[in-house]
This record gives sequence, C-alpha cells and structure tokens, in this order.
Amino acid sequence: MTTITHPMGAETLPPPPSTLPAAKARTRLIAIDALRGLVMLFMLVDHVRETWFLHLQVTDPVDAATTDPGLFFTRLLSTFCAPTFVALTGLSAYLYGQSHTKQEVTKFLFTRGLFLLFLEVTVVGYAWPTQPLGFPPPNFWLQVIWAIGVSMIALSALIHLPRMAQIVVGLAIVCLHNLLDPISFSPDSPFFIPWAMLHQREMFEIGGGLMAKTTYPVLPWIGVILLGYASGPWFGRDAAPVDRIRRLVRLGLALVIGFVVIRFLNFYGDKPWFVGEDSLRTTMSFLALTKYPPSLLFLMPTVGVGCLLLALFEKYQDNAILPHLAYFGGAPMFFYVVHLYALKVIYNVALAMYGPTKGTVFGVDNLSTVWLWVLILIPVLYFPTRWFAGLKQRRKDIWWLKYL
Repeated sequence: MTTITHPMGAETLPPPPSTLPAAKARTRLIAIDALRGLVMLFMLVDHVRETWFLHLQVTDPVDAATTDPGLFFTRLLSTFCAPTFVALTGLSAYLYGQSHTKQEVTKFLFTRGLFLLFLEVTVVGYAWPTQPLGFPPPNFWLQVIWAIGVSMIALSALIHLPRMAQIVVGLAIVCLHNLLDPISFSPDSPFFIPWAMLHQREMFEIGGGLMAKTTYPVLPWIGVILLGYASGPWFGRDAAPVDRIRRLVRLGLALVIGFVVIRFLNFYGDKPWFVGEDSLRTTMSFLALTKYPPSLLFLMPTVGVGCLLLALFEKYQDNAILPHLAYFGGAPMFFYVVHLYALKVIYNVALAMYGPTKGTVFGVDNLSTVWLWVLILIPVLYFPTRWFAGLKQRRKDIWWLKYL
C-alpha cells in the first residue's frame, strides 16, 4: 500500500511551492517504508535463529531464569517486528484511502485479508524448515500472516466508525484484553475454536486428522491495526512534519515510560517479573513479555520504540541508509516469502550434508553462527527485494502486484 520513492539530492535553493506537498509525501513514505524494512530485518534475525536452534525452542514469555542471555536478547530483538508491522499496516490503509474512496479501501482490505489467509495456509505454510512439501501438510500454523489477514478483514469494517470511536475501541482492546486471560474453553466447548482464534493459543483438529494451531490469536492485533489506522491524520497530506515528529516522540516516550511504571508495579498487563540471582537475570525477567497473544506490556514498549524510530527516520530522512531499508519495507510480502524459502533450502542442505546433529534436527552450538548467516543473507536478499520493489513502483498497471 505504500510505495518506494527515491530521495532527491541536496538542493541549494528551496523547492518551489508546487513541489512542497510531494516533498513532504516523499519523506513521510520513505520513513514509513524504512521502519518497516528495519523490523523485517529484525524478523530475519529471529527466523535464522529458529532455523539453526530448532533444538532450543524458547518459551513464551522467554524463561528469564534459564535461557542463555545471548539467545534471550536475540529473541528480544524480534519483538519489535509484529507490533510495528501491524500498526504500519493500519497506517498504510489510511494513506491508501487518501487517493481512494472508503468503499475502495474496504474492498481492498477485505480482499487482501482473504489473500493473506490463503497465503498462510499454502505458500507460507510450507516454508518452515521441517514442514514436508506433501499435500495436505500435517499441521497448519496460523501465524503472523494469518493474524494480519484477519485484522485487515476486521479493519475493512471498523474504518467506517468515527475516528474517536476507532481510538476508543482500539485502546479498549489493547489495554483491557488481558482481563480476558482467565477465560478458557475446553476442546468439547462450541466456543473453543472461536476463542482460540481470538485469544487462547491452542491446537485443534479441523477435520480429516488435520491439525491447526492459533500461534497468533488475533484480538489484540485488531486493536493495534485499528489504532494504526486512527493515527493516519498525523500523516495526512496537509500535516506538518514538525508536528508529526513531535507527536510521535511524545507518544513513544509516554508508552515506554508507562511500560516501565506499570511493569515495575507488577500488577497487570503480563506475567509477574522476579528478582533473579543477579541484575542481568532480573532485567531479563523485567523484559520477558508475552507475545502470543501480545500483552498490554508487550505492546507498549514495542509500539513506543516504533514511534520513536519513525520520528527519527523522518527527521533524518537524508541519511544514506534509509532508502536501502525502504526497499525491504516496500516489498514486505515478497521479502517474507523469499527469505523463508531461502532458509528452508539452507537448512535442508545442511541436514542432508551433516545429518541430524541435535536429536532429530540439524542445529549449531554457537549463536555467532546465527549472526553470521544474517550478515550473509541481508545482501543476498537485498537485490531481488529491491528489484521487486522497483517493479511495484514502475508497473502500477499490474493490479495484483499491490497484493504483494
């Protein structure tokens, strides 16, 4: 929904008045795509970690008492990905609506949401390293693409609410959904599967011996995407960048400080933290937050840091690295699918060459291997992603490209 635009070179004279709106849009969109691209790279780190450490799966929240600190903080980096991406998806829907009617936005959100659901159970579902390629797969993992798809379908209806109602509904979902944590249903209940979709991470049978797991229960993500959409006027054509940056900084700081205060009080929003054997373990416990579904305290610092980074990227939009990050953010679905299948191929080649080194899977001992492969894959994936982002920009006549 966003597009990649190349930054202009330095100018010795101010641009004429007729070019000012285009210049503001250019810096705004590059900042958004660059932030999306950055969190996509954070996601790459986590998926490389999971590929080489299948034998060391982390719990949710990560066990701060026993997990290796290096593994803990590598995993922690990825926590910024989904909240930032989902919020930006809502924001992008608003920006899409600036040049389309609300009915067109509704149709696009609904159809693209359905398309993402289809991708999750087909192309994406087969991309994980140990998932066999036969049909049907033994398990359907309803993960982040599924959650974004459902959230987009929900947003297609919620955009018709007044903006204040959108803010109230979004805040109510994000802030209060942890009150629902004690509610659970057993598999024999007619509410078991619907509640698993919304808030209770579960595995269930869908017929014919096939199993599905709601890795990403969707209720909190609906709140996040709705708040992202409601923030859209800050990024409107007539919005002044200096005002937007100031608002983003204030919101980001409020969320981060609010997280520290509520987390310190240890009374709501996530599982309690504890004082560990040393300051490092205590810090890890303080930062060990629930992602599935995302707790209030998981969302506050991740979205807050996202706001601060977005303000930083817009303020320093002339930085040479931002356009390169923006290529990753301008073709996120392409990057997502390509990087998953690249990791699947690499893993299975290693398994064929060396056999299962960690029980039934191939694995490595050193976390440095993960970071080495990240450094290798970033440039390898950069060039095809840049090509596809450019194709989307050049060929607006190919209607289906906008779904990718």
